[in-house]
Amino acid sequence: MKDLRRYLALKYIQYLVLSSSNVVSTLLGLLGSAYTMVLLQSAKVSSKSTAVLISSLAQADILVFLSLVSDVVLGSFGASPTALALARILLTANTHVSCVLLSCVAFEAYLITFLPSESRPLRTVRNARLISRGIWTLVAAECALFLMDDHLRASGASAPSSGPLGLLFQLSALLWSLSYILGILLRIINVYIYYKIFFSMSPR
Repeated sequence: MKDLRRYLALKYIQYLVLSSSNVVSTLLGLLGSAYTMVLLQSAKVSSKSTAVLISSLAQADILVFLSLVSDVVLGSFGASPTALALARILLTANTHVSCVLLSCVAFEAYLITFLPSESRPLRTVRNARLISRGIWTLVAAECALFLMDDHLRASGASAPSSGPLGLLFQLSALLWSLSYILGILLRIINVYIYYKIFFSMSPR
């Protein structure tokens, strides 16, 4: 549907084109996500893998709403470093989930365009739900480590340097340092995919 394509275009601009979020893009994104969640409940929208991914993308903006609410509440009653970190982590989780889901939608569009028959067994609603849940689980684990690290820093304690927990904190630090590079990489991949799709559909 045209409305879903417009919504995807809005989210690509918000997360993969703009260098940083702003009030206008955030509000438009929230309104677009609310409208999309209502639209996806309509009988006119068929239950396909792409719709599942878009639905999960729209639901990710609930984290932005929670972060905005927490900012208002914390600003009114004062905020501890941990509470402020939680609001920031919610935005981080939203950004990471949204960027990965947008890349999944782009990859599926690539499969539909160039490998429609071969990829049909993979492009199922069940697989899309598994992918969405996997992304949410991984990002939740990542952000939980970020929050624990912020809590340790605020309390003056140091993160464990040995054992399984120490390995997890080292992985968290690595992910945090690579987040910018990974974001650039996702932008390049998405641009390449839609470049290929556009020129494959253009009249020769």
